[in-house]
Amino acid sequence: MKNPLLFFCLIVAINLSAYASEPFKGEKCIVKSEFIYNKEDVPFPSCHASTIIEKHDGLIAAWFGGTEEKDPDVGIWTSHYSDGKWTKPAEVANGIQHKSKRYPCWNPVLYNAGNEILLFYKTGPSPSTWWGELIRSSDEGKTWSRSSRLPEDIYGPVKNKPILLKNNILLCPSSTEDQGWRVHMEFTSDNGSTWERTPALNDRKTGVIQPTILQLPNGRLQMLCRSTTSYIMNSYSDDNGHTWTELTSSGVPNPNSGIDAVTLKDGRHLLIYNHISKGRNVLNVAVSGDGVEWKAAALPENEPKGGEFSYPAIIQTSDGLVHITYTWNRKLIKHLIIDPNSIEAKPFINGGWPEK
Repeated sequence: MKNPLLFFCLIVAINLSAYASEPFKGEKCIVKSEFIYNKEDVPFPSCHASTIIEKHDGLIAAWFGGTEEKDPDVGIWTSHYSDGKWTKPAEVANGIQHKSKRYPCWNPVLYNAGNEILLFYKTGPSPSTWWGELIRSSDEGKTWSRSSRLPEDIYGPVKNKPILLKNNILLCPSSTEDQGWRVHMEFTSDNGSTWERTPALNDRKTGVIQPTILQLPNGRLQMLCRSTTSYIMNSYSDDNGHTWTELTSSGVPNPNSGIDAVTLKDGRHLLIYNHISKGRNVLNVAVSGDGVEWKAAALPENEPKGGEFSYPAIIQTSDGLVHITYTWNRKLIKHLIIDPNSIEAKPFINGGWPEK
């Protein structure tokens, strides 16, 4: 190009255009991003469906790991976090029935009941035929009880954490896949010894599973669900989760992939999910003041060429920080720490993720 000034202006314009098209990452609020373990530290090549809780000396995370999802060698693994470091993972449950029969394990969910830690999980050939099981630990997850099978039609929290209601009843968001995708709620007042459950809360026309619960003012509850509609579905309860309004679209896109959410101490809500209509190559965090209008908060993963970042879990610990775990390409479990006080909320642009 003969005109150096014109050439310089063209280069600047191209760079500015590329910069403007970059999505908002919300990096200011991300305190730490790390893998819980290295692939050389474990005997299994594949993992999925993590869960995380706080305990008195740190955190504990769990997930299922084995050859591949649905393979009989898939068991439940845990790792402990203290002083900024994760311990080497250890298997704490498996699906061995007897010498010649073993089933895969699925979807662990941890809950800290104060005097003990509960670890719910599923065992069985597939999600349509699995059953619920429960192990307990009275020493912060160092050792675990023998597994006990939950009562018939009780599965425990199917993916996301339970919520302790003000009446001291534990509300477990659950779902089934044997007669279409249907959600229901399960209740226990004695940490899993006795149970009750609601009927299915949706018909078979709209498939929804794996609910997560938000706690709204005046005791109202909001349920957000993975669905087959390409959007997250929501519903409300004013009687501690026994009855719910009809499920409707939240308007938040989702490619039929696992989600999780948490109500923060300051009343805001955080949602972690895949904000796309297809694939699981983008993982997003959104923030809301009312559970209805959601804004962009952070973009932990964004891989245009593919990849899978999915099945997240999210909690807020006593120090106010937010901890997230999720599946990283079915090979590793990633841990993310977010400072909610540093979130810079950005409005969505035409339903899409905002530009930088």
